[in-house]
Amino acid sequence: MTTFEIDEYNILGIKAGANAWTCPKCSHLRKPQNQNQKCMSVFWDTGLGHCNHCGERVQLHTYKKKRDAKVYTLPVRKPTNATLSDLIVSSSINTRGIGLDALNRLKIGEGKRWMPKANAEVKVMEFPYFVHGKLVNVKYRAKDKDFMFEKGCELVMYNLDAIMHEKECVVVEGEFDALSFVEAGIYNVTSVPNGFTLPKADGNSSVNLSFLDDYYEFFENKEKIYIAVDNDKAGKCGEAELISRFGSEKCWLVDFDDCKDANEYLLKYGKEKLAGLLQTAKQVPIDYVETLEHFEDELEDFWLNGSPKGLTTGMKNLDAYYSIEFGQYTIITGAPSSGKSEFVDAMCIGYAMKYGHSTAFASPENKPNKYHADKIIKKITGYKPTTLEEVKSRRIQRAKEFYKKHFYHVTYNEGYELTSVLAKFKELRRRKGVRIFVIDPYNKIKLKSSSDKNINDYTSDYLQLIDTFCRQEQVIVMLVAHPTKMQKEDGKEVFQMPTAYNIKGGGEMYDMAYHILGLVKLENMAVKVKTLKVKFLHLGENDQTFFFKWNVNNGRYVSIEETDLEKGTIHFDNGDWLVDANHTEIQETTERNYFPPVRNFSEPIKLEEEEYPF
Repeated sequence: MTTFEIDEYNILGIKAGANAWTCPKCSHLRKPQNQNQKCMSVFWDTGLGHCNHCGERVQLHTYKKKRDAKVYTLPVRKPTNATLSDLIVSSSINTRGIGLDALNRLKIGEGKRWMPKANAEVKVMEFPYFVHGKLVNVKYRAKDKDFMFEKGCELVMYNLDAIMHEKECVVVEGEFDALSFVEAGIYNVTSVPNGFTLPKADGNSSVNLSFLDDYYEFFENKEKIYIAVDNDKAGKCGEAELISRFGSEKCWLVDFDDCKDANEYLLKYGKEKLAGLLQTAKQVPIDYVETLEHFEDELEDFWLNGSPKGLTTGMKNLDAYYSIEFGQYTIITGAPSSGKSEFVDAMCIGYAMKYGHSTAFASPENKPNKYHADKIIKKITGYKPTTLEEVKSRRIQRAKEFYKKHFYHVTYNEGYELTSVLAKFKELRRRKGVRIFVIDPYNKIKLKSSSDKNINDYTSDYLQLIDTFCRQEQVIVMLVAHPTKMQKEDGKEVFQMPTAYNIKGGGEMYDMAYHILGLVKLENMAVKVKTLKVKFLHLGENDQTFFFKWNVNNGRYVSIEETDLEKGTIHFDNGDWLVDANHTEIQETTERNYFPPVRNFSEPIKLEEEEYPF
């Protein structure tokens, strides 16, 4: 669903229904006898005009966000390129190979601003960010890669309007890379606003593409998307995430050969060769079809270094014996009332806290959603608010904001069907970047197309769809499945740990699954967990049993040793997980756990002249 609506209709005053009109960009500049010629074709269905004389594309209307969308601050200081100095123009040409026409086309400005790295007011280039012709943000850039955005303004992709009505577009990793393509005559180019961060040592860093969430519609109409990001580790990490969001079928990869990015290629090889790279771009390989050349480097790395552990949850005992990679699914089973859903919630919170990954639930047994949200927010904040003062507290409001960013609920009022749920999951993957998906429970979300088959064939079809979805979209699915009739421990009121073949759905559950976890609730709020199956040795160990205490105050799981089961005192953590040990609110940025420098306002601002280039 679009997040925009028309603000002002027909801003040019064109006669209703007219197919042609004078061009606001060039008609008044033409010879007097030609100024009234209707040289611009008008397309009311797309809200766009196209001048057949000067080639400009013109918007017919202005747009605004719908009322339910988040409200952002608009830039107070509007950049202008009317007074670009000779210094900035010559610096741009000499150091970047980008001329005045390209700077003017993208409305680059110039000014002075306090910058964090310089800790002073210095000369800056001003890169305006527009959406539907409206200025929504400005990026200021000084030398030594010292840059910042306007505070409180919306973070969007750069030059986004240029691709709106195009069937093809180029996606790059920086403003100068976008300008490089414009210099080469490729105008339908857009850039991510903040580049990509280097992968973490464990290879599990999260690529933040939240700026795509509200603007995915700009890419839905594309037949080809050329991904031309930096030729380095961070760029490859971002490239993979972009492919996953856009869909591999429409993505083509641009190879900068021995250069890092588009601007370096422009400087070394010139405009024509940069433009020509789109002709030699290669489509993303067909899913599930690989030759050795696709994974040769990975194979050599595996021979030399082995495979790294997968994603972990922050739950110490679980992480010791279980982890998971994207493209896989886990089955969670357990005795009745053993807390399977609660345990899955705890795992998902861990993925959000450690990596920033969002989760979508299709959970008929966790309705209404307010009860589910209560359980998750209690785990995050450490307690349940009971007074209006607590509900309005910063602690709860902070958790609510975290929840809105990281948790989604797929809700059907007339029953759940697997293909419909997976289609909605795919939409959330593309539009919101969700990486973790939960089906809870398996037996409440039916696969109608296989309902007439025997239990093993039905389960095989069901799991095959989930497996395909995981691998195609490079996501993780957690499938909660009830066991068959359970037996109690001899002389005890607790259930035996189920086996992998006890799961409802037949033997295919064990044979096809990547991983299976079993849960049993013991006495005194203790929980026993067992790895019933871990498919790959580098991700964990089979048949390992470990224990937790369930914190009745907030639903958290505390890792304990088996010898602690008989002890009466266990230390429970009731603190706020969104505040660190120094009582500092944890801030989410493009690079997680990074705290930007704070300006010292007690010191006078230095008014030093800065030398270009930027």
